[in-house]
Amino acid sequence: MSWVSGIVVYVMAWWLVFFITLPIGVKPPHEEGSEAGVGHEIGAPVRPHLFKKVLAATVIAGVITGIIFWVIVSDITLFKNV
Repeated sequence: MSWVSGIVVYVMAWWLVFFITLPIGVKPPHEEGSEAGVGHEIGAPVRPHLFKKVLAATVIAGVITGIIFWVIVSDITLFKNV
């Protein structure tokens, strides 16, 4: 796997994991017993915890990229260069 392929795999894995983690642990204001402020979306989360989700996506995408790199390098599957 070239370094360009590695970056592409990492970026794709990062975005996939980030979008998967976005709905985890968020609650809109009406579920917490408060009301949305003027000009705010009713369904917008009160505390989205974006830093934790970015950190989780970074770590998990790194693990996924490492596993994919190991599978390609260890010849578990056959990838022919055409």
